[in-house]
Formats: sequence, C-alpha cells, structure tokens
Amino acid sequence: MTDTTKTPHLDRVAGPADMRDFDLSELTALADELRQETIETVSRTGGHLGSSLGVVELTVALHAVFRAPFDKLIWDVAHQCYPHKILTGRRHLMHTLRQEGGLSGFTKRTESVFDPFGAAHSSTSISAALGFTIGRDMGQPTGDAIAVIGDGSITAGMAYEALNNAGAEGRRLFVILNDNDMSIAPPVGAMNSYLNRLNAPHASLSEVAQGFMSALPQSLREQALAARARACGGPPDATMFEHLGFTYIGPIDGHSMTDLMATLRMARDRAEGPVLIHVRTVKGKGYAPAEASGCCYHGVSKFDVATGAQAQSKPNAPSYTGVFGRALTDAAARDPNIVAVTAAMPGGTGLDIMQKRFPRRVFDVGIAEQHAVTFAAGMAASGLKPFCAIYSTFLQRGYDQVVHDVALQGLPVRFAIDRAGLVGADGATHAGAFDVGFMANLPGMVVMAAGDEAELVHMTETCAAYDDGPIALRYPRGNGVGVTMPERPEVLEIGKGRIVAEGEHVAFLSFGAHLAEVRLAAEALAARGITCTIADARFAKPLDHALIDQLMRHHQAVITVEQGAQGGFGAHVLHYLANSGQLQTGAALRTMTLADRFIEQASPEVMYAQAGLSARDIAATALQALGLEAFPAQSLSGLRA
Repeated sequence: MTDTTKTPHLDRVAGPADMRDFDLSELTALADELRQETIETVSRTGGHLGSSLGVVELTVALHAVFRAPFDKLIWDVAHQCYPHKILTGRRHLMHTLRQEGGLSGFTKRTESVFDPFGAAHSSTSISAALGFTIGRDMGQPTGDAIAVIGDGSITAGMAYEALNNAGAEGRRLFVILNDNDMSIAPPVGAMNSYLNRLNAPHASLSEVAQGFMSALPQSLREQALAARARACGGPPDATMFEHLGFTYIGPIDGHSMTDLMATLRMARDRAEGPVLIHVRTVKGKGYAPAEASGCCYHGVSKFDVATGAQAQSKPNAPSYTGVFGRALTDAAARDPNIVAVTAAMPGGTGLDIMQKRFPRRVFDVGIAEQHAVTFAAGMAASGLKPFCAIYSTFLQRGYDQVVHDVALQGLPVRFAIDRAGLVGADGATHAGAFDVGFMANLPGMVVMAAGDEAELVHMTETCAAYDDGPIALRYPRGNGVGVTMPERPEVLEIGKGRIVAEGEHVAFLSFGAHLAEVRLAAEALAARGITCTIADARFAKPLDHALIDQLMRHHQAVITVEQGAQGGFGAHVLHYLANSGQLQTGAALRTMTLADRFIEQASPEVMYAQAGLSARDIAATALQALGLEAFPAQSLSGLRA
C-alpha cells in the first residue's frame, strides 16, 4: 500500500476535477508526489518508467486545464500514461499494473471513461483526435480533443497524414508534441534534426509565458510567433507545422508548471483552429537512474528504488532475440551484401549486435514500418540481401508494402519476425498472433518458425542463403529452451520438416516454439501407454507434403500445434489434406491454435493456458482425438495448465 502521509496533495485527488482549483504551488507539489508514486509503483510491477516520469508535470497541467472526460485526452502509444491513470481514479489499482486481471500498461477504453481511445502502437493519436473533433462539430456530446505525441512517434507516416488532414480541416484541435529527444532507441532522421533546430537555443520560458499573458489583445497566432522568436532566438518565420495549417507554440519547458499552465490556458481560451504546442521534457525526469539511461529505463522489470538496480533472472538459455542477432552478425561477417533494417527497435530485434560490428550496414528508419519494408525491397532490387527485423505486432502496420512492394515483385527480402506468439505483460496489443496467416497466404512467400534456439541459428543462415524470393522467419520473445547450440549453421532444405521423436499412436505436427509444450504433453501421454511421434514442421509454406502424408498414414490421430491465430499453419495443412482426399480416409485430425479472441495480459504461460494451448490442453486434445477419456486432474499436476 502507498504511504499516503507522504502525499497530502495527491490524497485530495479522486479525479481530475479535484485539482482544477489548485494554485501553482499546489500543482507543483502534486507533481512531485505523483512522480514519486509512479517510481514506487513501477518498482513493484515493472513497466514503462522513463516515458511516464517525463510527462508528470504535463499530465497534471493537462488535467488541471481541460475537462476530461468531456474533453478527450489521447496519449500516443500510451506507455507514458501511468501518472494519468493515478489521477483518474485508478490509484488504488496501480499495484495490478500489467498483471493478470489488472490495469493495462496502456490506455484502454474498457478500463476507464478517462481513456477515450485505446493505444499501444504509435502515431495514432492525431488521427483519433481529429475524429473526435469532427464528432464534436457534428453534434456529438464531446469537448476538445488533445493528442499527446512524442518526437519518436511523430516520425511515422500516419502522423504526417493526420497533420495534413487536420491542418486542411482547420478545426479547433490541440496537439502536444512531447519532445524528449528519445523514444525507445536514440532518435533518428531529419525530423529529429529539425526539432533540435527549433529547440536551440532554449530560452527561459517563464518570459514566454509572461509574454503570452501580456499579449492577450493580440491574436493567438501573433503570440505563438512571438513565443517562438523568444524561444528559438530567430525571426518569427513560419515553422513546417504552420505551413501545414497549425498555430505553433513553443518550445516550452515541460517541467515548468508556470509555463505549462499559462500556455495551455491561453491555447484553450483563444484557439479557433488547430494548435501544436511543442513541449520539451526529459525522459525519466526526477529519477537519476532513469535520466542517466533513457533507453534502459524505457521499460523496466521490478527494481530497487534506492539503487535503481533491476531484478535480474538467471536464464539457463540465451534469448531468441540475442541468438538471432549473433547469428545474423556472423552471417554478415561472411557476406558483405547482408544489410539490416529496423524500425526504431535495434535493441529489441537484436540488430544492435550487428550495428556495433557493422554500423554502416544497419539502418534504423525510425517508427516507420511501411517505409522499412519498401526500403528493404529497394535494397533487395539493387542486389543486396536485406533482413527486415520487425516485431510481429508492428509488421501488421506494413502489410500493404509486404504484399505490393515485396511479394508481388518476388523480391528476396528476409523478414525476421520477433515477438511471435503471446508476449505477456504488454497484452493483446503486442501479441504476435497473425503473422503466419497474413504472410503464408502470399504467393511465393516462404514462412519458417524456429522450434528452438538452435533451429533459429539454422533458419537465419537459410534466410541469408535464399535468393529466390521473400522469406520470413518467426521466433518468440524470451529465452530458448536450453538445447545444445550448433558449432556452425546449416542451410535447411526449403519446405522440409524433421522428426524429433517417434511413436505409434499420436503424431504431433508442431510449428514453431511451442515444440517444448508438445514434448511435455507427449511425456504425459506416454505415462498412459500412448506413444507419440513429434514432428517439427519448420515451414508453414511450402508445406512438407511427404511428412504430412507419412504422419497421416501411420498414426491414429494427427494434431497440429502453433502459436498463432486461426487461419495459419493448421489451416494450410487442412487445405492440403482436403484437396488430397485424406480428411475422410486418414487419421483423426485436430488443429490447435490461439483461441479466437484477444488474450489479455498475464504471464505467457497463463496466456497460453487461457488460449487453450497449454501442455495439458495438448494432451487432452490427443485423448479426445483417440476417443479416450481425459486424464484425471491429479495425473496432470506436473503439466503447466
């Protein structure tokens, strides 16, 4: 429980309305208490710390000035929304953050009326805010819309599309550009350079705020230009945002309550069209370990508040991401044509390993998955061998480019799909559930999934050697299973699986990293006298027809298992068996996929159990296919449920 004797101002806030009569000194004190409570909360739960600490004063000011939930406060990505949650009636639930049955780590419409639009992927806030604005102007019961977007998120194409549309509409709308010069990774691109030019030299914004107040008779645009002149030391010429139709205000100090309150009140009272307020903040503000290491404290595990030391597990196997990064770096050392592309996630995809050794051959394009895919396609067309490394959940954002710019042209882009399957505390928004379905249905696309970390090494080498068209490799978040790693990688035969165990009664055809759960299920069945063949399909496309035929001929039941949604690997197997006439004449067939719903946050083990893919579920499905009774519950106590 939080020690509320240390939070006298925060204790008075049951909701945003309670703070609207606070004076500046009270709001400043409230921000200090809110920052400390955020630190203490995340130290116990883990989560997105640096981004939340950077917007504490901004969060307080926005809720003090605007009238949420009537006014719609929309956080882009929303990994910075923990202070917002504390101020909007969820303080007593913060200990459940990102845990099973608890608060989401992002904004979520079903969680609170103060979360008008759900988020977790970047660059959606301005589009959503404009939608609320149109609704307001067409008579819907909603007030102003305020989008808070970071300097990383504003690099994405969708943000520019929304700015362009909002500027043309000319409607009253507020965009807060939260510029902390840091997203998940160090910022890249021309936009970052442009914002730095606007930021320097950074003047005292107390003077700017006073200028706003003294200039009340002037138009908001004139005030904004004057503010920019004082802040940037240059002439009051138009910024790119003004060319897009916005009134530009800033940059202002995002940790000065005086500046924030004066600016937001002025904008609220005077704005007639779209306004962009450029706010400078420090990621991790107020907590020295987070300020000193913005990347490492973007997302944290549980940590010691006094030292900043994060809890460290001792894995008995390397992470899949690290295995891929090292395997790709080794391949790049042998082949100078190998290059790599990431969309603002060099560390998250393992490309930071290659980046350190071959910095001129790794390209971070910012939060721009569409561009990343087509950029890789262009490099492939030039004769290079590009690896496009993107999380499964984010590759969805570049799907048209995968179809039109890669698959249609048969270009040999290698897609490294990290975070395939369920990912734990980030929940449904980050689940890699759909990539098998949307990749394997493309003509000419090869789709692989690693059954373990050794297979990932071989598949990375296979991608490097494959030049006949696009190829995709998927692997999960987290650590491998502890298999012996190969001394040298092998190039796998395209479309050929492998038998890893032989039995008589049931055949499991596993695709991807759920192979370990299949092994556990087979052990439980063996204890009942049911022997199992375990096959690692390796490929969802092309399928190993000979392997499937063999399993169907020699077993009473065949069960496909995958860490993906319906319409993926199992569907391709069913399609083949139907067309080859084996559905009625061969073994009993079952397909095991994720349940047809979004799976909420929990540990990955719990999430897979909720999805019906635990070892217990796999064993029970085998028994059902054989027409046998289920195991007594006590006999399954050793299996993960």
